[in-house]
Amino acid sequence: MIYDRILIRYGEISTKGRNRKQFVDKLRRSIKRVLHDFPDVKIEAQRDRMFILLNGEKSEEIIERLKDIFGIQSFSPAMKVEKDLHAMKEAALSLFKNVYSEGKSFKITAKRADKEFELDTNEINQEFGGHILKNMANVKVNVKQPDINLVVEVRKEASYISCENYKGAGGLPAGSSGKAMLMLSGGIDSPVAGYLSMKRGIEIEAVHFYSPPFTSERSKQKVIDLAEKLSRINGGVALHIVPFTEIQQLIQKQIPDNYTMTTTRRIMMRITDELRKKYEGLAIVTGESLGQVASQTMESMYAINEVISTPILRPLITMDKADIIDIAQEIDTHDISIRPFEDCCTVFVPSSPKTKPKLEKVQHFESFTDFEPYIAKAVENTEKIVVKPNVALEKEMEDLF
Repeated sequence: MIYDRILIRYGEISTKGRNRKQFVDKLRRSIKRVLHDFPDVKIEAQRDRMFILLNGEKSEEIIERLKDIFGIQSFSPAMKVEKDLHAMKEAALSLFKNVYSEGKSFKITAKRADKEFELDTNEINQEFGGHILKNMANVKVNVKQPDINLVVEVRKEASYISCENYKGAGGLPAGSSGKAMLMLSGGIDSPVAGYLSMKRGIEIEAVHFYSPPFTSERSKQKVIDLAEKLSRINGGVALHIVPFTEIQQLIQKQIPDNYTMTTTRRIMMRITDELRKKYEGLAIVTGESLGQVASQTMESMYAINEVISTPILRPLITMDKADIIDIAQEIDTHDISIRPFEDCCTVFVPSSPKTKPKLEKVQHFESFTDFEPYIAKAVENTEKIVVKPNVALEKEMEDLF
């Protein structure tokens, strides 16, 4: 039996009021981007659910991609059947035979949105359960923990029969909460911060600071690979590579050693904010977790934040490192992040950075150097790359052959 559609359940989108259509449209566009290489697939969006019409396309790979799309609470491959009891029972039996193997138990779960249908939910359960038992030998019923849960859903326009249910990523559709710039290092934390931001409907563009020859091409590729992982959620992520060598060398020369880290982060914030303005973002996202390193104390963040008025979103601010690592492993960024290629922050880290920097002091130290032309030059020379799913794999294949 070949499924003819996949039924999408919205979850949090269902709580929206007059603006629900905007969220549904965003989800539809997200699904369309992720399934762009399935030309025969069609998407039907309704107020309370969505259908992906397969039109002969195989459901297996489509199912795997749908698991990562934010805005989907759950989904089920299904068959659409006319609301004729005989046709519905035969379709349910055919689907059951397709998934059944010896020893599996089952139950029927009826959902009746159409209250005018001839049977109520209990009668549907009994009618379809009896039909399965009559036509299949040695089948057992288990209403608490069945191996197969055959769902019969009766709606106004038709009935839908399914027996598989997949958990979605939840959250809100990509882009439904506006755009923000993600400060993407090569570490574990920032990709997780990007992922959690995207889960709340934020469209991210990543910003990475690159300091050759102190950081290698492999460190740059590492960040591209991290962006590629994030791009799988909505089909693509813009990555801005900022040339930072000249500024870092200037900071090392002009700022006292224990304040170089604070000034470095302040300049990074200013550059990221300029890119935010250029690409019409509304906020900056960082991977900071309170107290994890010297630049992430309350005093450091206070001194660093002072250079901009733009909202700074910190999804990881209260999280333990172990919890962050767990998410990194779930989203498949952890092994990339631990590759032994240093970024500009780790290469130039001072021996004794200030954990409680004074704002007045850092302002005083910076007052002797005009950083404005250097910031403008870095923004002007920033390289923009649009990273799409599988680009990292394609590059590996090119290098191999």
